[in-house]
Amino acid sequence: MIDEEMEEALNEQINAEFYSAYIYLSMASEFASRSLDGFETWMHSQFIEEINHGMRLYQYVNSRGGRVELGDIEEPKVKWDSPLEMFKEAYEHEQYVTGRINDLADLAEKKNDRATLQMLQWFIDEQVEEEESAEEIVDKLEMIGDDYRGLMMLDKELGERPLKTVFPIEGKNDE
Repeated sequence: MIDEEMEEALNEQINAEFYSAYIYLSMASEFASRSLDGFETWMHSQFIEEINHGMRLYQYVNSRGGRVELGDIEEPKVKWDSPLEMFKEAYEHEQYVTGRINDLADLAEKKNDRATLQMLQWFIDEQVEEEESAEEIVDKLEMIGDDYRGLMMLDKELGERPLKTVFPIEGKNDE
């Protein structure tokens, strides 16, 4: 059975992951409106990845005898001035999520909840990758500046990111 405080904190993180998904879906929509299909693909894949993160936590809470309680999801921003602004915000958001995951790990350590701490290690490792990926694109966009040819090349590169699939529900066929 999961500790009540840990369950509440994980429920908050589930909602935070779904909010992250909304942010990335909103960014995907903005890129679609600018005909930057590669950027849209990258953000759409990120949207699905965040849904998967929420579902991983959802399944964990349920597997520990807890109860998932979904809360309101804040409306995301819908307009940005540039691709660089979007990716700077994505990078900052990933840093924020890293802080939240670290806080969860601190709570699990405080509660001596080794199972939750072990599960959170996956998220800790994932956040290193998430921050690195967003920061790399920020760096490239800063190098490109106003060069539309560079933007088109990066759009093509980002469009090659494979689309993620939705996290399968444990014990169910993904038909």
